[in-house]
Amino acid sequence: MADALRPAPRMLLLDDARLADLRSRLAGDLAPQWRRLAEQCDLYRRTAPPAEHPLASITYLGPAAANLALAYRLTGQEHYLEEAWRWISAALSFEHWGRAHMPDHDLDAGWILHGLSLAYTWLGDDLGPERAELLRAKLALQGERLYDFAVASEGSWWSSSFWQNHHWICHTGLATVGYALGERAWTERAKAAFSTVVDVLPADGSDMEGVVYWRYGVPWLATYLDLLQHTEGVDWWDRCGFLANTFWYRLHQAAPGYEEIVDHGDCHDRRSGHSVALYRILAARYGLGEAQWLADTVADRFFWREAYESGVRPGVLPEAWAELLWYDAAVAPVDPAGSVPTQAAFDDLGLLVHRTSWDDDATLLSFKSSPGGGHTAWETSRRLDAERGWDTLSAGHHHPDAGSFVLASRGAWLLVDEGYSNRKRAGHHNLVLVDGQGFAGEGRYHVYADAPPTRTADMADVLAEGGFLHGRARTGRMYPEELGVETLERTIAVLPSGRTVVVDRGRATQPRAWTLLFHADHPAREATPPEPGAVSNELRNGRAGAWLTTYAPGAGSERVVTEVEANPTSSTPDLVVTRRLHTLRVTPPPARDLLAVTVIEPFDAFHTDAAANPAARLLPARAGVAVDLGAGEVAYLAGPAGVIDVDGVTAQARAVLVAGEGGDRRVAVVGARHVRLDGREVLASPPDGSDDDVTRVLGAGT
Repeated sequence: MADALRPAPRMLLLDDARLADLRSRLAGDLAPQWRRLAEQCDLYRRTAPPAEHPLASITYLGPAAANLALAYRLTGQEHYLEEAWRWISAALSFEHWGRAHMPDHDLDAGWILHGLSLAYTWLGDDLGPERAELLRAKLALQGERLYDFAVASEGSWWSSSFWQNHHWICHTGLATVGYALGERAWTERAKAAFSTVVDVLPADGSDMEGVVYWRYGVPWLATYLDLLQHTEGVDWWDRCGFLANTFWYRLHQAAPGYEEIVDHGDCHDRRSGHSVALYRILAARYGLGEAQWLADTVADRFFWREAYESGVRPGVLPEAWAELLWYDAAVAPVDPAGSVPTQAAFDDLGLLVHRTSWDDDATLLSFKSSPGGGHTAWETSRRLDAERGWDTLSAGHHHPDAGSFVLASRGAWLLVDEGYSNRKRAGHHNLVLVDGQGFAGEGRYHVYADAPPTRTADMADVLAEGGFLHGRARTGRMYPEELGVETLERTIAVLPSGRTVVVDRGRATQPRAWTLLFHADHPAREATPPEPGAVSNELRNGRAGAWLTTYAPGAGSERVVTEVEANPTSSTPDLVVTRRLHTLRVTPPPARDLLAVTVIEPFDAFHTDAAANPAARLLPARAGVAVDLGAGEVAYLAGPAGVIDVDGVTAQARAVLVAGEGGDRRVAVVGARHVRLDGREVLASPPDGSDDDVTRVLGAGT
């Protein structure tokens, strides 16, 4: 009888004043959010929860309880209470949460603890004493199991993997049940974990796990910070630089048109990238009108296609409760096309993005190069591991893709990544193989596990502004030592039109076969090169087309199919995703040194006159590489000595990029100390003793 008299728990995230405010707005500015919640609850009414624990994941049971409990608390309509109990009962009936992988100790437990704990506090006394006690007891049991595992496994797997979605989800579940039941040890454990997380995530907002796991995991960071603020009055929103800036990472990883994503990292597909709820809370907490705009755009145009075509479960549908609670009508939507630059650089992940505009038919290129997990995770994890004897990195979703890039244009993909893979290989990316081999340590899930501290890549000489993009990916250390790769660098320059120059330079201790890989969704077609000695191919996909021409003496090319198959979640063993890549392989004769210049010229495949022939030409150069891309665009790129010497141009610079003609001409320089262009000194040498290099767009009419 004592248990039956246990007082109702304090409502999490809600109080009487907030409830009254929400109820008053359900037919007003919250009407779309209420409609979403009501429709989701009706979906539960028309669906039966499992009678027995399936082999697949049961994470969806948590948000089902939360959605139905919130609908009841907002309306007082008893059918929502009874439906909530039907779904809660299913979770209570299972002895363990999770069957195929780490029962009670991983994602299933984290998701369900969070949702059922919210429901427990929102339903309160209305559950009745018997039901409330059954739910409380199961929450206590599962919370203890998860807490004990977190303590016992400290220093390994998700318990201390600060950059990983499992860490965020499980600790948020633990915190929620701790707050619901008054278990201070559980909430303090989660608080200590997140106190580290908010300080060690990259402040530029980039996510080494890629957009799909950003969409899956980052909402839990926001969930925890929201919970912490409401329960303890502790505000970590400004402290967490990652959350403050991560919307910009996500925005720049949107394919033109916003519906699809750039799929660096483990990505089930190109559509699993949106979370309306997360956009809402980022808009609310940081005043981001662009996040509010994207939330509106997804809700109005893309939501149902995302819901039913996304390979990530439980997906966007169960986030209805958060969409309602996190919406702030005071934040006005702002179209990014009028406020956000079309180039961006995220230093931590070595990620550079260029798009010709924010229009749906724009051309986009995304290029990346960093150590495993990004610079912050790579360096900080090693420090923490050395101090504490832990293993914290867990960068299994970060691919061996340093130096790779993808390309989209006019609503379609031209050069692509492989998406999700269990046995990750550099050969699945648009990279360079050396004697047919990719990165050291590849061919397994976590390529960067046990890697020596010197096995790193980075991005240098970055320019991302004014319609120009430039970066130099240094990746030579990523290859097995026995190959004797002394250096391997890829420089990419993108001009305002989207025309792109890729320069690959390498050196090995003995002659090697250097193979350039270009992956596409559809086979490349061999084309007549613009001049002898070049290898030219044509890429087409719907309206998108591109000429891809490689200048490398004696190079040959072949077209092969690359099959990639993976199981993206151990909690659902029978789930398999596959991708078939059509791979173009360009290989010069074996040599110690590699110099290959690839020019990519996007075109509109529906206008055959514009697509008749490649326009770009490689220019003679005494030092460096020069490419005339046509229409007034020219790229001058330095060699290893940092010098450019071409007819009309002499420079001590990493790059000189020219776009336009006459008074409309703009010049961008990278790492420059002196530039003379067409007989005119456009950048003077710095005073003696100055080491300052210049990287910027010099302006129109230069």
